[in-house]
Amino acid sequence: MTCPVFGSFGDAYRTVLAHVSEHAEHVTSSRGNRARECLNVGFTLADPRQRIVYAPARRANIVFCFAEALWYLLGRDDLAMIGFYAPRLRTLASDHGRLTGTAYGPRLFGQVARELSRWQRACTLPETDPDSKRTVLGIFDPRELADPANPDVSCTLAVHLLRRAGRLHAITYMRANDAVTGLLCDVFSFTLIQEFTARQLGLQLGSYTHHAGSMHINDPDAGRARRIITEPAVRQPPFPALTMPPTTPEDLRCIGRFEEALRRDQQRLRPADLSRTGLHPYWQQVLLLFETYRQISYEHGAVSPETLLALKPGYRWLVMHRWPDAIPASIPKDAP
Repeated sequence: MTCPVFGSFGDAYRTVLAHVSEHAEHVTSSRGNRARECLNVGFTLADPRQRIVYAPARRANIVFCFAEALWYLLGRDDLAMIGFYAPRLRTLASDHGRLTGTAYGPRLFGQVARELSRWQRACTLPETDPDSKRTVLGIFDPRELADPANPDVSCTLAVHLLRRAGRLHAITYMRANDAVTGLLCDVFSFTLIQEFTARQLGLQLGSYTHHAGSMHINDPDAGRARRIITEPAVRQPPFPALTMPPTTPEDLRCIGRFEEALRRDQQRLRPADLSRTGLHPYWQQVLLLFETYRQISYEHGAVSPETLLALKPGYRWLVMHRWPDAIPASIPKDAP
């Protein structure tokens, strides 16, 4: 049996929320968090590039989505970077300002004693066995459970990559997934990693499948889930999915250097400056999103019209709905 297939993650996201809201199998209370839960929930995305949810009631944080994915791709575990975009994560950090369970990057892309990373091994195995079923990127570490009070345990068990007929398919296995908050960011990051990997291997992008042992909605988020389910889906104007260009690890490190300078307010990026970064326009837009957040963080919570209008329409829509108070009065709230 296969999982239901969706054309976009927005459709899958609303379906999952509706299913858990209406057909919860259990009411749980774990570590003080009461939630409604369904077991063994999964879905497939035919086009993993359709990874963004355009839902006014959800107000997706596209800046955090890219920041988290970049944090993983760079193999980082520091709070200094990710905590800037998600201050709530500071409660999970160790005394050394590091995250353990939440930080998937070192387990996927980190190298120890010059050995290949798990991701590098996954990329090289198909060279000798193209139809291999062994390209599994393990994330969960049983040692995380040694301390029952550990607040930062990996929600993701593993990512399974499968090369078939010239396409790279990916399957992510979660032990648990917060359907309102975590699911949106997880799918964004893992489909982006899938697309990056496909580019490295010279493959077309295949399907993406997401499985969760426990898909749940925490009680404080129940009202928000209902609003997302009942509001009309955003279909006009259409926001086409963007295709990642060929991207090297050095490109990622370059993006990381710009991100750090912007995060520290050591640099400003005007739209006219983007072409001088040497990056493809796809990644220039990501830098412009980081510049947008720099302005919100350091310039009295306001985004310049020049920056906002230089964003792709879909990104602009997301910024305007996430931070409506930062939008200049000269920009119509329904601007495409």
